[in-house]
Amino acid sequence: MSNQENQIKVRIAVDLGASSGRVMAAIPSGGKLTLTEIHRFENPAIELPTGLYWNILGLFHEILTGLKKAIETHGENIASIGIDTWGCDFGLFDHSGELIGPPHQYRDPRFEGMAEKMHDLMSEDDIFSRTGIKTNFYNSSLHLLSLKLRESKSLSQAGNILFIPDILAYWLTGVKAVERTNASTSQLLDAETGQWSHEVISALGLPDRIFGNIVSPGTVLGPLRPALKDTLGRSDIPFVVAPCHDTASAVAGIPLTEEEPLWLSSGTWSIMGVERKHPIRSYEALSFGFCNELGVNNTVRFLKNIAGLWLIQECKRQWDKEGQTHSFAALAEMAEAAEPFTAFIDPDDAVFASPGNMPGKIRDFCEKSGQPVPESLGQILRVSTESLALKYRYVYGNICHLTGRTYSRLHAGGGGIQNQMLCQATANALGIEVLAGPIEATSCGNLITQMIATGEVPDFPAGRQLIRESFDFVTYTPKDQEKWDKAYAVFLKIIG
Repeated sequence: MSNQENQIKVRIAVDLGASSGRVMAAIPSGGKLTLTEIHRFENPAIELPTGLYWNILGLFHEILTGLKKAIETHGENIASIGIDTWGCDFGLFDHSGELIGPPHQYRDPRFEGMAEKMHDLMSEDDIFSRTGIKTNFYNSSLHLLSLKLRESKSLSQAGNILFIPDILAYWLTGVKAVERTNASTSQLLDAETGQWSHEVISALGLPDRIFGNIVSPGTVLGPLRPALKDTLGRSDIPFVVAPCHDTASAVAGIPLTEEEPLWLSSGTWSIMGVERKHPIRSYEALSFGFCNELGVNNTVRFLKNIAGLWLIQECKRQWDKEGQTHSFAALAEMAEAAEPFTAFIDPDDAVFASPGNMPGKIRDFCEKSGQPVPESLGQILRVSTESLALKYRYVYGNICHLTGRTYSRLHAGGGGIQNQMLCQATANALGIEVLAGPIEATSCGNLITQMIATGEVPDFPAGRQLIRESFDFVTYTPKDQEKWDKAYAVFLKIIG
């Protein structure tokens, strides 16, 4: 191997979603990054008599498999490793460092009834004013309160709480630490200080001892455990704490600027927000359903969750089941050919949140709201796409109101930007430019954090510029403004 090849610094990003995981490698060349997938694996929830769980041991095994493949391919060139995952879910460890049972899945029914019990102990207004997080069924706070009220032995025996990426980092390095962006989704962190909100923890009666050291993205925990060398072939690789919450990594991987900080993470679910220096913890922000999660470089992700391509994916799943099998590309063509603005739905209506016969649910919504009922595949998809873009406009209007300013560009990243019709519809609905890219925003944010931590990139503006130069971006400019304004007026009446 040549000296030049020896100088290549390959970064490894472990990106875990709620249904699958990947091990990705970033290879620098000519001042740009190239991403390659090294290993992909499934991540199903496991239902046991006592609830829904994650197979955390299986995940760790798959990560080791991916890292072994990476080391076999890139050897001494691997310069660092980082992990990002979904938020909120956690494991409890005893005082000897042993995991007390597998982590529950955030949809585990133990959360049921907990919101009301929590708000009896501390009002939602008070909790939001401290944590900046709206109460949602998946918040760690509710699941911990459930353990407390059931007098769970796991909670009484616990010495530490670690979230999913923290568990995996601990097993890789031997170091226990809680990463800040992921912890901020728990509803137990102070949105201003980035430290545990002991007022909320105390009000819920949770043991203060389990809430340990919090670290920022970019912290180098240390090398991998020496014992892993026999399995992997190397153990001297630095482990860098990425923005462990996948949305935090995605936002880090979108080339925002201070002047234009409006972003959209587009996928099965969509999240829209702005990158800010300080949270917005007003009653109005709470009433509009916004949250303040923490991001990289001491920033706040002021955001709102929105239904995303879930609607279209569920329609395709139903049609496939019925034998009407079409590719997403073919379905996009059908939607493009369908008549515009015939009917609208509220993508965030509770009826659309669960799987099962999504086309039928869309038709029923339109019928019950006194609108023409879409029948063809293309018409159903057109209604879904236009309604989603108009819901983006609704959320965008609330962002402008709450932040006291307007924006000239929406930066969109994630797999959903491959839906060109939705991207154009979003530009049309919002009336501003949409800059779409990169598709692999989450891995990009993970990777540039590693590069900054190890000194290869000076800061996040430089890291985002590297992303801008490395990947393809598409600009969508607004069209047909008058038609979309009229459609939005109708849409507002439909969603009430």
